[in-house]
Amino acid sequence: MPRLLNQVAIITGAGRNIGEAAAKLFAAEGAAVAVVDLDRARAGKVTAAITAAGGRAKSFICDVTQEDQIADTVKSVAQEWGRLDILVNNVAISDNKHLFDITRQEWDRVFAVCLTAPMLFSKYAAKEMIAGGRGGKIVNVSSTSGHYGRPRAIAYTAAKAGVINLTRSLAIQLAPHNIRVNCVVPNKIGSPVGKDEFNPGRKVLNLRNRPGEPIDLARAMLFLVSDDSDFIAGTELFVDGGCAAIMPGSD
Repeated sequence: MPRLLNQVAIITGAGRNIGEAAAKLFAAEGAAVAVVDLDRARAGKVTAAITAAGGRAKSFICDVTQEDQIADTVKSVAQEWGRLDILVNNVAISDNKHLFDITRQEWDRVFAVCLTAPMLFSKYAAKEMIAGGRGGKIVNVSSTSGHYGRPRAIAYTAAKAGVINLTRSLAIQLAPHNIRVNCVVPNKIGSPVGKDEFNPGRKVLNLRNRPGEPIDLARAMLFLVSDDSDFIAGTELFVDGGCAAIMPGSD
């Protein structure tokens, strides 16, 4: 039996890479999927692939830096299918800048997309979940960059660290409403943030000796939004091939 039968899911940044893999997997497991992306062509391509495979999906174009668009998107999804059960806050951008190179505008945009948008999507989605009376599940996407500093990227590392504690606070505040909130922590999965190209030869250091693929993270997300993880809330699930277990400088 499909694990997400008759449920409705919003996935942000679903037009490519991890979001695309999650959208297709959730649809295959019975969910109606709101493919949320700023790029209409990308969203349309993913939606078409899902419907061609017999699934249910619809594209929703949204600039996640705009609160009114986030609110309208969540409302439209709930009206389209009459409910909302799942939210995956996946969309992200990176600065790839040194402290002395990044501008205030670049800093603010990374935080708007990577941290403020998940908060706002969670706020409006949780209200719909509560109104539906069935509870819900929210999965945020952090990064190993949220645990470790990097020589290039100052805003991204700070924002992804914020996602981790945002997850904990959301989990506490939404628990009385039967809404479970967790986050996943990937490392170098699929194409780099903001890019389309996947380089299978991309240098990685982990215990699996291979780059992560989008489906690896999508499967972890599926676990966290399914009943299989009913007793898991407010936690981080590392999906990094064991990267974080390796002590820097070790052979």
